[in-house]
Amino acid sequence: MKIYLVGGAVRDTLLNQTVVDKDYVVVGSSVEEMLEQGYQQVGKDFPVFLHPKTQQEYALARTERKTGYGYQGFSCNANKQVTLEEDLLRRDLTINAIAQDDQGTLYDPFQGVKDIEAKILRHVSQAFVEDPLRVLRVARFAARFHHLGFTVAPETLQLMTDIANSGELEHLTPERVWQECDKALGSQSPQIFFEVLRQCQALEVLFPEIDALFGVPQPEKWHPEIDSGIHTLMVLEQTSLLSDNKAVRFAALVHDLGKALTPKQDWPKHYGHGQKGLPAIKALCARIKVPNDYRDLALLVSDQHQNIHNAFELRAETIVKLFDKADLWRKPQRLTDLLLCCHGDIRGRTGFEDALYPQAQYLQQCYQLATQVDVQSIIAEGHQGAAIKSQLQLKRIQCVNDFKLQLVKN
Repeated sequence: MKIYLVGGAVRDTLLNQTVVDKDYVVVGSSVEEMLEQGYQQVGKDFPVFLHPKTQQEYALARTERKTGYGYQGFSCNANKQVTLEEDLLRRDLTINAIAQDDQGTLYDPFQGVKDIEAKILRHVSQAFVEDPLRVLRVARFAARFHHLGFTVAPETLQLMTDIANSGELEHLTPERVWQECDKALGSQSPQIFFEVLRQCQALEVLFPEIDALFGVPQPEKWHPEIDSGIHTLMVLEQTSLLSDNKAVRFAALVHDLGKALTPKQDWPKHYGHGQKGLPAIKALCARIKVPNDYRDLALLVSDQHQNIHNAFELRAETIVKLFDKADLWRKPQRLTDLLLCCHGDIRGRTGFEDALYPQAQYLQQCYQLATQVDVQSIIAEGHQGAAIKSQLQLKRIQCVNDFKLQLVKN
């Protein structure tokens, strides 16, 4: 029995990245022998075990054969005769098909080290096309390693396109699609995930609401980049520079879905696009099982981003109503998240990448003043029942209005 460190741990060490998880492959053993040594089996479809002390994952070397649709349509062979090279052959990318023994010696039959040096994401073999999940995985790795200069090999991108056109992507479960998307949102360059998916024609299959934005024009005066799809990816990029919160990034991604629903005769203007996009956001979130907190923030940003941009023109009453609608009295963090998305929206335009966003500080100040209204003093004045809420609203509006008047005087 021989044990090798494989996959991400070897790759990330070679890239001088932080190693989070360590996975091992076991060559020349069996399920029975692993159990006898105290390993706990956790894999249902293939033999994966947890080490009795470290709880790290150890998998028997295996080969796979395509037997059906999707990423689950495989039969697995994990007998003692399966070699290390055969196990590495079934992996997706050459940079993930490198093994290391306990002496530190690398086993690299598919030249993954060379591709790491060349900063190339390349498939290991033609078997790549058998697993549609690999389209999402490669796009995610492209997003994760973009800042290091990595790009997808043209021949790999072609195979990804072949998968997208084969109908296999439609057999992926919503949970796996979201899982890969969520990981990509946590990467350093999440916009690259969606850019790569579009390059291989997978975006229109998996995220049609986002794909529909490309080719939809916006007024050049406000959007020198013109194309709504390009703007969307720029907003995601700029918002990601402002925040590492994945819910904020998701909201930035879908904030303009309504622009794809504007009748062509109204182009390049998009009246009410924030509200038009709400059903599209709900449909997308329901289809791929997006968490409720992501969805709720996304709906809020779509609905209110135009109001936020026009904050200085809003009446005090409208500002307080905005705070009510966003439920900020119970969820104050939402205001920061909302404003980060809006700042990213302003910066996500050609030539506006360093734009300031004074609306954010202004609305934060309005909110802080409104929260200082004391409910107990209203009760002490003799108000009861519904009158308490009415007075609270009036006093909050008064605080915001006084602040607006003060700013005008100064």
